[in-house]
Amino acid sequence: MRIRALLGGLLLLAMTLQAWAAADVNGVRLWRAPDNTRLVFDLSAPVQHSIFTLTAPDRLVIDVKGASLKTALDGMPLENTPITGVRSAQYDAQTLRVVIDLSAQVSPKSFSLPPNQQYGHRLVVDLFDQNAPAQRSPAPPATATSSTPNAPVSPTLPASKLPVLPSSKRDIVIAIDAGHGGEDPGAIGPGRIFEKHVVLQISRELQRQINADKGFRAELVRTGDYFIPLRKRTEIARKKGADLFVSIHADAAPRAAAFGASVFALSDRGATSETARWLADSENRSDLIGGAGNVSLGDKDQMLAGVLLDLSMTASLASSLNVGQKVLSNMGNITPLHKRRVEQAGFMVLKSPDIPSILVETGFISNPSEAKKLQTSSHQQALARSIHSGVRQFFHENPPPGTYIAWMRDSGKIASGPREHVVRAGESLAILAQRYQVSLAALRSANNLKGDTIKVGQTLKIPATTLAAQP
Repeated sequence: MRIRALLGGLLLLAMTLQAWAAADVNGVRLWRAPDNTRLVFDLSAPVQHSIFTLTAPDRLVIDVKGASLKTALDGMPLENTPITGVRSAQYDAQTLRVVIDLSAQVSPKSFSLPPNQQYGHRLVVDLFDQNAPAQRSPAPPATATSSTPNAPVSPTLPASKLPVLPSSKRDIVIAIDAGHGGEDPGAIGPGRIFEKHVVLQISRELQRQINADKGFRAELVRTGDYFIPLRKRTEIARKKGADLFVSIHADAAPRAAAFGASVFALSDRGATSETARWLADSENRSDLIGGAGNVSLGDKDQMLAGVLLDLSMTASLASSLNVGQKVLSNMGNITPLHKRRVEQAGFMVLKSPDIPSILVETGFISNPSEAKKLQTSSHQQALARSIHSGVRQFFHENPPPGTYIAWMRDSGKIASGPREHVVRAGESLAILAQRYQVSLAALRSANNLKGDTIKVGQTLKIPATTLAAQP
């Protein structure tokens, strides 16, 4: 009986080893990002692997246990990458060796990814440039006279300790984040329409329109078809000195009949609807789909890891809701809305404590009718125009100190339009007066209030700030 059990165990082990050894490398894909190159090996089954580098000449060696190559390694777009060639050989009976010839030294990182809706098992190898210059924001236009970081838009954040020069007329910087990219296609619509391509087209059009508006400058977070981890997207926006972060998406829903555009801001108490929860979970899984691997985070991100909202984000969130509502109202003029108010959910890209941030769902790519519209240049231009209009309205009413728009408003060249605020739980008249940089007396007078009592859900008129550029 024991012999039979032993033989059964050995047979099971042999079958397991055979299954492990049956992995095929069915394809190799390559993406180039500004500071790294990503190689993705498509596999028929999970594999064990190891990597190491060699010098004189520079090479990266990838040993894959129990795999056989079923695809050609030539024909990949190697231009503008440190890779000069890729070759392979059978190192021993159980090991496939892939050698990547390099023109410069790189810092490699590798990890495996499980199957998702688009791909099967994958081995991902990232080659980070060692001699890449530090990322810097493009030089400001000639009108800018201060090199200090842009002050946050939110009026309740502490005023910048660095003085704002009266003559400063810098541009307001909008960071535009096209969702997904590279290994992560995002949502996939009828006819295999990839969200990552559609939103990059809309983002480029939005950048073009904003850059044509004097006093504004738009910066793309993702400029091509490559993957950026969610946390790094907000880091890029911060390095570019962004006053506002706008993430562009075209998502899917469990029901193909779902339709309409939405705008999201960060929730301080979790998602505000089942749709918001589903979308937030879907977007936050993007790092797992695209493969962030074991990303080394800075001290600030480690401190914030697992924290939904810090008290310092209160004002930033208020600005996010304000600009989000303006964008949503303008989008409602050119496309149906999924919800007529700004939704709130725990999207990772919205968790920047110092930059007002919104996520725009331009429509449901899972809906055949909306998917068709989202691919047309006319609809993309209209969407970009509506987002641009909402952003412009917000900053004309709330220009950051030291900007050209603030100077225009204080010179009387921009009329201050009416502002409204819907009272939320925990807010007081004093908090709102501080947030919008108006006096309590002015706030009472604008709303015919005899005291400081306000109710949740009450709509208040916000009078114009006396000077937008005052510290």
